[in-house]
Amino acid sequence: MSARAGSSLSPLVLATKWCDASAAAYAGSRCAFSTTPVQSRRSKAQHRMYDFFRNGRGARWRDAENGVNYLNGSKEQPFPMNPFFRSEPVLSEMLRDEVYRRVTVAKQSLKLVSAELGMDVRRVAAVVRMKEIEKQWVKETYADFADMRMEPSSQRKPLARPYAQAMMSMLPQTYLADSVRDQKPHEPVNEIHVHKLTMQQLFVPVSESRQFNREDAAKAFHRNMLSIDDRSPHKELIDMRRAAANGGDRAELTRKFRAETRAQEDRLVERERKRLEKVEEETTRVDTGRFEFRFKEMNVETVGKNGRSRGGVGWRYGVPFYDRRKGETKIPTSVP
Repeated sequence: MSARAGSSLSPLVLATKWCDASAAAYAGSRCAFSTTPVQSRRSKAQHRMYDFFRNGRGARWRDAENGVNYLNGSKEQPFPMNPFFRSEPVLSEMLRDEVYRRVTVAKQSLKLVSAELGMDVRRVAAVVRMKEIEKQWVKETYADFADMRMEPSSQRKPLARPYAQAMMSMLPQTYLADSVRDQKPHEPVNEIHVHKLTMQQLFVPVSESRQFNREDAAKAFHRNMLSIDDRSPHKELIDMRRAAANGGDRAELTRKFRAETRAQEDRLVERERKRLEKVEEETTRVDTGRFEFRFKEMNVETVGKNGRSRGGVGWRYGVPFYDRRKGETKIPTSVP
């Protein structure tokens, strides 16, 4: 039977008494919580590891001066025993600065930057947002310096530059080329989400004299499904390449592509601005100093016929879901 805590046979009590006795005998001595002796010098294994990275074959893996240094010598396979895992490249700092400059300073459209630099439209938008946050942090930090007369060493929001540089040196990167023709694509720019209706296998009889195109394939899966060209994020780029393949002037098609993408983005910005203005006009704000109350007129008819319309008040929390109610069908009614 093990000794109870606090009894005279408890190991904790014995260790405490021994520490008190040692402290009384030797003034200034301390008793460690663990009985494991403290390692006063390196072990042989630690010395061999240090020599391996200092003077041995591991010296070339110690520093990442020439980019990525994986054990097998590959630039994209971090695990030697797993050749199926590939390390994806990241955007270099210079390339991200170029994306931000083109969008904010040169006023180029997101689709144009995506097509020329070879990256997804969503990634272009994400880079611009992150750069805006970074510049806002720097602006707020130096504004605090001017107001409070603070030294640069006491920044409120310091940027982790050394950490970012160390991480970027250990990852494969996509760099900015000198010209658009030499720019290496970072990723496919025309990837399309796989629709669940296209996962089914169909047998559609088609006449040999009929040309079965992508629009017909989309209608075969569903009558309201759009074709791949219409669901693509670069519909204008597809039209430009198709016209160029048919003998069109490439310079004129490029100018048309720039104008169409810029006009489309301007329409989206104007539509969003009008929507925000309408929301602001319909909202009454009452600021009490501590809180801001926002009132908006609502109509009970906006909840829809079943009371679950998205335009109704409390559509997220006001109506319960019936997926747990007894008697409801809980199994899939269709096979994708």
